[in-house]
Amino acid sequence: MVENQKKVWITGASSGIGRSTAEKFAKEGWQVAISARRKEMLDDIAKNQNITSYPLDVLNEDDCKNTFKKILLDFNTIDLCIFCSGTYDPKKEKEIDIKQNKFVMNVNYFGVLHCVKAAEKYFKERKNGHISIVSSIAGYRGLPNSSGYGPSKAALNNFAESIYFDFKKYNVRVSVISPGFIKTPLTDKNDFPMPFLRSVEFASEKIYTGLTRSNSFEIHFPKQLTLILKFLRLLPYKIYLFLIYKLYKR
Repeated sequence: MVENQKKVWITGASSGIGRSTAEKFAKEGWQVAISARRKEMLDDIAKNQNITSYPLDVLNEDDCKNTFKKILLDFNTIDLCIFCSGTYDPKKEKEIDIKQNKFVMNVNYFGVLHCVKAAEKYFKERKNGHISIVSSIAGYRGLPNSSGYGPSKAALNNFAESIYFDFKKYNVRVSVISPGFIKTPLTDKNDFPMPFLRSVEFASEKIYTGLTRSNSFEIHFPKQLTLILKFLRLLPYKIYLFLIYKLYKR
């Protein structure tokens, strides 16, 4: 490792936004620790000299703690954590599926919670660093056919806002990333038109720039879509529900 080289831990890094983001940070000269369940995919990505694989199941709290300890032993320091693990199955959200909803909440929300907890003491004692949580525009307000995914992302948004205050006292930055429609193995499952669909390379570029060159709490993209949804978030329920139902019926 190069002396004074910046170091980042990225979860959910075996594919999609997580993988592209890991490759982007590595290209920019960062030392990157990547985690996900699929070891063979991580090992393939880790052929890059700046990337090291640390397989992890985010549902296992002890596994998250032990993995972070391993990374610290190898890297000595961590400057940034990007928690990107997530799951989504639109076919199982056409109606309320309790089993699926619990699984989605466990992965998308509690999986991130486990990772934040694993890094909490380190960052607070160091009194420096940055934790960034990948959420989604689906967490802004309730949407059709999203009884599991949307609520899990809404919970992440609220969680990020809450811990922002707790970590700021220790000079630790907390941010949230809200992507729109990005072409990944997860969004490939969608059977509806996805406005302003962008590539994972577009997403990782926005994430890298937002995390390293600004101090914004939220990084959201593409703006053509996110600004519309932010406006809709301001509307009273009566107007919002009417508009979304009209679009849904089309």
